[in-house]
Amino acid sequence: MEKKKKLRCPLGVPGGIISALIGLVGVILNIVNFDLFNLLISFALLLLAMPFVRVTMMVHGANDRLDELEKKVK
Repeated sequence: MEKKKKLRCPLGVPGGIISALIGLVGVILNIVNFDLFNLLISFALLLLAMPFVRVTMMVHGANDRLDELEKKVK
């Protein structure tokens, strides 16, 4: 019988993806409306969202490795 991998819900990933999409839509809308201040805010949100997703995935990968090590110790 094949061992099933425990599913871990990476909660930061959906939040990061949503904020990246909001930032991207904001950038497009603010370019169309020529609103420079909100364009900068939307661009900053887009740039902040991408590393947030990566860091969350790294943390969950580390937690998976710790779970494996704990199983080996037992």
